[in-house]
Amino acid sequence: MFNTKSQVTKTNLYAMEKVHLIAIGGSAMHNMALALHEKGFKVTGSDDEINEPSKSRLANAGILPTEIGWFPEKLTADINAVILGMHARADNPELIRAKELGLKIYSYPEYIYEATKNKTRIVVGGSHGKTTITAMILHVMHCHKIETDFLVGAQLEGFNTMVNLTNSSKYAVIEGDEYLASPIDRRPKFHLYKPNIAILSGIAWDHINVFPTFANYVEQFTTFINLIEPKGSLIYCKEDKVLNEICQKTTNESITTIAYTVPENEIIEGTTCLLTNNNKIPLQIFGNHNLMNLNGAKQVCNTIGISDEQFYEAIKSFKGAAKRLELVHKNTSFNFYKDFAHSPSKLKATTDAVKQQFKNRHIIACMELHTFSSLNEDFLNEYNGSMNLADEAIVYFNPHTISHKKLKEITEEQVLKAFNRNDLKVFTKSKDVVNYLTSKKMNNSVLLMMSSGNFDGIDFNELANQLQN
Repeated sequence: MFNTKSQVTKTNLYAMEKVHLIAIGGSAMHNMALALHEKGFKVTGSDDEINEPSKSRLANAGILPTEIGWFPEKLTADINAVILGMHARADNPELIRAKELGLKIYSYPEYIYEATKNKTRIVVGGSHGKTTITAMILHVMHCHKIETDFLVGAQLEGFNTMVNLTNSSKYAVIEGDEYLASPIDRRPKFHLYKPNIAILSGIAWDHINVFPTFANYVEQFTTFINLIEPKGSLIYCKEDKVLNEICQKTTNESITTIAYTVPENEIIEGTTCLLTNNNKIPLQIFGNHNLMNLNGAKQVCNTIGISDEQFYEAIKSFKGAAKRLELVHKNTSFNFYKDFAHSPSKLKATTDAVKQQFKNRHIIACMELHTFSSLNEDFLNEYNGSMNLADEAIVYFNPHTISHKKLKEITEEQVLKAFNRNDLKVFTKSKDVVNYLTSKKMNNSVLLMMSSGNFDGIDFNELANQLQN
């Protein structure tokens, strides 16, 4: 790692004026660039590929690089900080030049920590539900006009960017990803935030290219717990057996631990309602995993002084985070949702949520194998039974994606065997997925499309139109 701890903590980011972002086009990085530009910093950056919506958003702010590529000459001695995105490589020519000039180089999470180190940091971690819990907390704080810095992994309704950094807010709400901080810092991102209030939603093995065993993956969460600031709080889902065990055995004795589970609820005419103090509070979200997320978010909000009544009043209008059981289309007999689910635990939880909400409908669940882990032949067996709750299950993968990730080829037969469902349909061309779905009658059905990608460009709105014809 390039920066030492002393280098990071001595720098006052609020005095900075010139910041350069290496790999500015990424989802998180371009939002960081926009946030710093809004803060009044002089922002520059480079990347070898910038796609939409990053391209248009950077252009509208006047900070889109004029050329695509890496340009070491852009790095000058008067730059106050360089932020290194995960997309860049360790031999990046701009990174090399920044080191030669002795510039301050930060990984993305290092920079977030430095900008928020004097605030109450609320860090949301876990293998699933991070974005939703973060979005819920922000939604409630926004409704009650509580100013906060934030970092969230999706574009949220009512917020211009996924990153917000201010001089005046008391709080910082941070989605704590367990993936690596940067090409030159192999620590998980959430190890760098040092929360005052931490929440963990659950543990399900992921990122096997970085954490080759489940035990190694779990160890990262134990480390995270030990990094909670003295007299801080740990809020965790006790429904998760592994998480419950490590939280109860924590050696961080200075913190307060608070467990949460699924709150009392019932489905009334297709609407999930919370049952509390003889009241029925209607929600716009559904599913046990979302209800657990909600209960965790409530515990966080309680910890910073928001009452139950204030929380419930605000959460009624929460529609969910982007691509998290996001409604694409519905009519009287058909609902179409898209979801970010891609890991085995997420597939199962999301499919179960839809099945419980629409017990009398035919559930068609379609997922894309897209991540490094999901396309790894050694990880495939983790999907055993993960889509059994759907009435009909479809899996799509693109052999070109496997080749691009330099992974060993997998076959349709391997996928069938791994998911352990005899009637599973497997496709390797996205047009075949569309053709199959549009050949079916969707009356009294729910379609659930799940991926961290985009099914190689399937336009869900166009698909919804075709399904109605």
